[in-house]
Amino acid sequence: MNADEMKKQAAWAALEYIKGDGIVGVGTGSTVNHFIDALATIKGRIEGAVSSSEASTKKMQDLGIQVFDLNECNEIEVYVDGADEANPFLELVKGGGGALTREKIIAAASQQFVCIVDSTKQVDILGKFPLPVEVIPMARSYVAREIVKLGGQPVYRDGVVTDNGNVILDVHNMDIMEPIKMEKTLNDIVGVVTNGLFAMRPADVLLVGSENGTETVYAKS
Repeated sequence: MNADEMKKQAAWAALEYIKGDGIVGVGTGSTVNHFIDALATIKGRIEGAVSSSEASTKKMQDLGIQVFDLNECNEIEVYVDGADEANPFLELVKGGGGALTREKIIAAASQQFVCIVDSTKQVDILGKFPLPVEVIPMARSYVAREIVKLGGQPVYRDGVVTDNGNVILDVHNMDIMEPIKMEKTLNDIVGVVTNGLFAMRPADVLLVGSENGTETVYAKS
């Protein structure tokens, strides 16, 4: 079984968490694309979805799923999204696809966050995957210098503009031992919109696709 098949396995397992008939929060990325395919099979019993990216919005609309603006919704029962890394506390690194800000907003607005990954995304310590930081364009160099002071090596993601019109710095060479503290520290740098650490609002459940089936993981206490 290859990585894509494991992603698909986890994505389809997430359908079990769509209990009601309301609006589902939907993330971005290759694993989520499988989830959108799965969601389309039950589109008749949900009201619609809220999307974290233009790419996910288009895919859902093409499949006949109605997409709402988050401002139109009172609450989201469940948000389903992937991750680039997940530690045993279900703290995540996200943003490889560049949609981290909208993903973080929808996660915060949702009662339950179901994260879907293949087994290669599980790590003991976050940081091997470069940490994305979304930055106001004029602040790029200043923010990069401040990140260097924190011990990271920021690299401009050349040619990438987020759906919000901003740029991304990918921070290399950081072992993130205290994810919540680092998330707050990065967000306090003037010019940072947000960063790809989902530690203050981690996942509630992790569905891990593997060669042995889909494993359900809850945060380590």
